[in-house]
Amino acid sequence: MKPSSLRMGMVRWESSCLWSSLTVFFFFFIHTVAAQYQEYLVGSWPYYPEYFQQPAPEYHQPQVPADVAKIQLRLAGQKRKHSEGRVEVYYQGEWGTVCDDDFSIHAAHVVCRELGYVEAKSWTASSSYGKGEGPIWLDNVHCTGKESTLAACSSNGWGVTDCKHTEDVGVVCSEKRIPGFKFDNSLVNHVENLNIQVEDIRIRPILSTYRKRTPVTEGYVEVKEGKSWKQICDKHWTAKNSRVVCGMFGFPGEKTYNTKVYKMFAARKKQRYWRFSMDCTGTEAHISSCKLGTQVTRDPVKNITCENGLPAVVSCVPGQVFSPDGPSRFRKAYKPEQPLVRLRGGANLGEGRVEVLKNGEWGTICDDKWDLVSASVVCRELGFGSAKEALTGSRLGQGIGPIHLNEIECAGNEKSIIDCKFNAESQGCNHEEDAGVRCNIPAMGFQKKLRLHGGRNPYEGRVEVLVERNGSLVWGTVCGDGWGIVEAMVVCRQLGLGFASNAFQETWYWHENSNANKVVMSGVKCSGTELSLAHCRHDEDVACPQGRMQYGAGVACSESESPRGSCPPSPPGSRKGPEPPGYSFLARP
Repeated sequence: MKPSSLRMGMVRWESSCLWSSLTVFFFFFIHTVAAQYQEYLVGSWPYYPEYFQQPAPEYHQPQVPADVAKIQLRLAGQKRKHSEGRVEVYYQGEWGTVCDDDFSIHAAHVVCRELGYVEAKSWTASSSYGKGEGPIWLDNVHCTGKESTLAACSSNGWGVTDCKHTEDVGVVCSEKRIPGFKFDNSLVNHVENLNIQVEDIRIRPILSTYRKRTPVTEGYVEVKEGKSWKQICDKHWTAKNSRVVCGMFGFPGEKTYNTKVYKMFAARKKQRYWRFSMDCTGTEAHISSCKLGTQVTRDPVKNITCENGLPAVVSCVPGQVFSPDGPSRFRKAYKPEQPLVRLRGGANLGEGRVEVLKNGEWGTICDDKWDLVSASVVCRELGFGSAKEALTGSRLGQGIGPIHLNEIECAGNEKSIIDCKFNAESQGCNHEEDAGVRCNIPAMGFQKKLRLHGGRNPYEGRVEVLVERNGSLVWGTVCGDGWGIVEAMVVCRQLGLGFASNAFQETWYWHENSNANKVVMSGVKCSGTELSLAHCRHDEDVACPQGRMQYGAGVACSESESPRGSCPPSPPGSRKGPEPPGYSFLARP
């Protein structure tokens, strides 16, 4: 065979192999795409894998055994990052430190995990983060590293030590957080084996005027003991106690009430009194942090009595945005012209990164010494109640610009955060240490008047509202015409589901059965600051061109705000719309 013929044969053979390879690849590609397309069509169309990811589950700290003391931990000290510092323990109403004798990396792991970090990098001895104050609560601490709380580790006992504050121990935690970690800030009073928790207290409206109001602002203070609710004798009750109770229920202040009316009501019915009184300073964030006062006297039959007294009553003053004076008051969030404090980056009402205005520029607060007392001052300044969480380590996002305040120490009765003691120098701080808050807000009942239906997870679905029709309450849908991301944002906030990631103008692909078979709201236009969809402007008479619930408005919510440029794909009929207004609550100067 000639060389030329050989070359031609080789070329034909290589071409044949190439085409065979391409053919195999082509059929493999088509088969793969078809399989993916078939899988794509399974279930309710459309399906977007990136979009329908389930939210990360919320992490809760392991259950602490009943015989282990209830404590809280924090990191403090000088020249430190947010993930390191002197270990401080809150026990029996007082912050104290831990001695470095016998401390180990195992104990450091327990501390870091209890604070929401994945693990400890190391620990330090000899007050390397500065000398603490108060009692040295723990000495000769021995941990295996598997304990759910430092209080479960063995030690000399609470307050039993021969150490000085020159031996205060510190830890360096990994900056990686436990996904979904949530702090438990509820401290418990232990008196005669009786645990008094925040959720065991209520304000029960007595007068018909207050029974019909939302939120409930006045009534008896009652404590749950066993399965029954009991009143508190007012003989030792003070305005400071009322301030703390009102703060827990989302109100910034308290006022006097008509005692004559309540005397009349108390005389009509025999009361069941709780056996303790309360002694608050007025600066506590929770009633569970107050001391329990003297026991109420008992009669010969050992019944609890309140001689010459009445059930304790509180009358709370709501913030302006929660005032029950009329729905028009809810139209827009409270935004005075020259605010000094605001919350940014929070997914829900009453939470966010704390920012203050100084020299005409907004800046953040460093989390050194940030606690519930200081956080409560911010919350009340903004028209909320006390703080339920004082957030550290920029858990609600990092701010930009200057860090205006550091090492804030509030007494708890200040009108504004700028009235507290603070260090204007932010040396050693960065935006990884921005402080945030979650405030107590009044129970407005908004979540009961709205629901999502038909979505693939609890964070998405067709919007359904509860309205009154012909004297009865019925569920219905919202017309999708003109529906956008701003309206979706109000819905997500109202349901406590965080941010809005998508707004859908038609939801025919969410076909699950629902008893909401009529469009009951149309022409919805929100500013983005409303507390409820009902407070947005909408048509008095429903007018929806589509007219069927399949074309009702829908939303997709997210616990975290989507970074710009990384939005998930939008299904048909969805709108991202214009940039929604930044949601914040602002306080007067």
